[in-house]
Amino acid sequence: MALAQQDLPPYHVGAQDSSQLRLPNGKLQRDEIVRAEDKQNLKDAQEMARLSAEIKADMEKGDGHVLSLKTLKQLDDLEKLAKNIRARLKHN
Repeated sequence: MALAQQDLPPYHVGAQDSSQLRLPNGKLQRDEIVRAEDKQNLKDAQEMARLSAEIKADMEKGDGHVLSLKTLKQLDDLEKLAKNIRARLKHN
């Protein structure tokens, strides 16, 4: 067992589960993942706001009965972004 621990980098020695793994810079891996996911959620939320504004403008320009393919694609993108944010939030 001691031999196996010597083969591992120092940030893995003594770690009991994945939530306690440390990166080479000493920070907890889980904390860094949460920070990265939070940053991505903010980017996705900004993109959702931009898409929403464009969709609203396109709908106001139109006659109310027909949507352009561009607007339909934007609606799909908006839905994907919302699902991605929801999945990341559930993951935490």
